[in-house]
Amino acid sequence: MKISTKGIYGLKAMVDLALNSVNESITIKSISERQNISESYLEQIFSILSKKKIIKSKKGAQGGYSLGDKGNSTTVGDILRALEGDLCVISQDKQEEEKIDRILNINVWNKMNNSINKIVDSITLYQLIEEYNKFDEEYNMYYI
Repeated sequence: MKISTKGIYGLKAMVDLALNSVNESITIKSISERQNISESYLEQIFSILSKKKIIKSKKGAQGGYSLGDKGNSTTVGDILRALEGDLCVISQDKQEEEKIDRILNINVWNKMNNSINKIVDSITLYQLIEEYNKFDEEYNMYYI
């Protein structure tokens, strides 16, 4: 399984949105400038995330984007599945399954898929924001 730039940029943009949209909507332009991601590409990504209700969009002069109803409890898995589809190491064709295929599916591929999904579903945006802030504090600490 390989995460595309859509998934990578989408995750970066969501962390940026969570960091900066405390009580206000954030524009795609501001995220684009901070993260060095094309505005048109972010529009495509945010359109998908908006349809999946992971983010909310607000039109008009004071418009922009904010976190959806789940807010900071949104997981990395929620975001990646919205942008990438199912997170599987291989696609499994159930119709032409030989005995060896069933053994591999049960003992290898399904276990890998379950592990990947367990990991991405255990990491929330809130946790990423906490780690970001902690890293920022540690990085900016000065010693004399």
